[in-house]
Amino acid sequence: MSRPYDSMDPKVMDDDMLKAAVGEQGPQEEAGQLAKQEGILFKDVLSLQLDFQNILRIDNLWQFENLQKLQLNNNIIERIEGLENLTHLVWLDLSFNNIEAIEGLDTLVNLEDLSLSNNRISRIDSLDALVKLQVLSLGNNQISNIMNVSTRLQIPRCLISHWYHRTQEGSRGTAGCFRAGSWSTPSSVVPLILGCLERIRHSHLQGPVTFPAFMKDTLQHTGHAHEARGCVAGGTRYPLVTVPFLFLGQKEMAKIKHQYSIDELKHREAQMQARLEAEKAQQEKLAEHKMAFIDHLDGSFLFDSMYSEDVEGNKLSYLPGVGELLETYKDKFVIICLNIFEYGLKQQEKRKAELDTFNECIQEAIQENQNQGKLKVAKFEEKHLLNVNAIREESELPNIEKKLIECSDDITELFNMLMTLEMQLVEQLEETINIFERNITDLVGLFIENVQSLMAQCRDLENHHHEKLLEIAINTLEKILKGEMDEDLPDDVRALFVDKDTIVNAVGASHDIHLLKIDNREDELVTGINSWCAHLLDKIHKDEIMRNRKRVKEINQYIDHMQSELDNLECGDIID
Repeated sequence: MSRPYDSMDPKVMDDDMLKAAVGEQGPQEEAGQLAKQEGILFKDVLSLQLDFQNILRIDNLWQFENLQKLQLNNNIIERIEGLENLTHLVWLDLSFNNIEAIEGLDTLVNLEDLSLSNNRISRIDSLDALVKLQVLSLGNNQISNIMNVSTRLQIPRCLISHWYHRTQEGSRGTAGCFRAGSWSTPSSVVPLILGCLERIRHSHLQGPVTFPAFMKDTLQHTGHAHEARGCVAGGTRYPLVTVPFLFLGQKEMAKIKHQYSIDELKHREAQMQARLEAEKAQQEKLAEHKMAFIDHLDGSFLFDSMYSEDVEGNKLSYLPGVGELLETYKDKFVIICLNIFEYGLKQQEKRKAELDTFNECIQEAIQENQNQGKLKVAKFEEKHLLNVNAIREESELPNIEKKLIECSDDITELFNMLMTLEMQLVEQLEETINIFERNITDLVGLFIENVQSLMAQCRDLENHHHEKLLEIAINTLEKILKGEMDEDLPDDVRALFVDKDTIVNAVGASHDIHLLKIDNREDELVTGINSWCAHLLDKIHKDEIMRNRKRVKEINQYIDHMQSELDNLECGDIID
């Protein structure tokens, strides 16, 4: 059953419809607000839903070059067209339309799921290019013969290939056909058969219907099925089966529907997973851009934000010649933003490399110092153990006291050596930190200086645009006052042209908003990177202070422990 024309006027897909659909189907809540401010590029859209829109003609989809799922069901589409650029399309729903022929699908080489049910299709053809097709739905069309009363099989190669792997005795013919043999229906091609069977069941056709012989085992029928004739392909005759009355049993139908539901669920889950992964990748990319302080500068976001709150500027865009002026202005403005973006990424890499080098130097210095300290402690402990054993074996009190004094001196000497090593490390790290501080400050300063220079170019563009816009506005005012204005203007735009002061103030207000947006973005960038630099350096200094305190505490605790053991040993020997 095709879709009848309703009382609404037929529609053609235009930019407004597409933008509205993308906005409604895009991310919601906080992510959605960000997407609306930033703008969603059509080339980034993976799924598009345009059902129940009364669309008569498919058009303007060339920008959706990465689209994977397209839903155009329940419209009044008459032809399959305008899809040639959607080469990544995997899922296409054109059911419940007024389509009469299968066409315009040759470039959709990645298509896996195609729904054409409830149309006016009478012939199955033009599917050879769909080499990845797994699900084809053709129910409720005007197809009375799956062979199209032709001398060649019209079933797509991808489905034939699938059937072939399920066949135990079948063999491939030269034209991609099959000899009759044992065959069972895979779930992925069931919609093709079901579509034809449902068409037959619901239309109460008179007379027999012809199917390929290799479908015989799948078709349950009443009456007598016989080989009525054959089709010739590549010089070989393939038998056909004529079935006077057809139906599927309830058990098989339930099994088929269950499997088909599972496949559909898996397909949707895969789509959901792909969407989540795409959103995650987008969020990670945005986080990287924020770390470089150039987020939303890789496109027209800043320019668009200048006009998002500019009521007067949007009204003035209706003036003759302003549209072309705006396009030129936007192109140049976006180029500068992209220059800032690319420069920011490069500078972020330099800052990261500088920080990585600094951390490596710090860790190497600390590790080397610790190794020296471990060697000195090991030598001390070796000597100290010998002295302690000697004290325990000594019976003469003067000798014991002498060795105790010697051990105490060794402990004091170890303390001095470890503290000397720590002071040397502190001086070394302080010098390294100072060098890093100078380098990172220079990098940040250079980045700010060059960004401010590029932002100044944005202001120059805005000033130039302002002058041109003011000139056009004043000329338009003069034409209106003289009655020479040929172009029709909206009422709210014409209301600005009361006198010169009104129009000058309107143009000036627009100009002020644009400059404020540019200034705010520059301040945001400069404040952000200065804050990052100050926080980084402050953290480095605090970390070094904490490291030094921790190390001094470790040295003191170890020395106190060794001295305490020696004192306990002295008391014990004296008592003995």
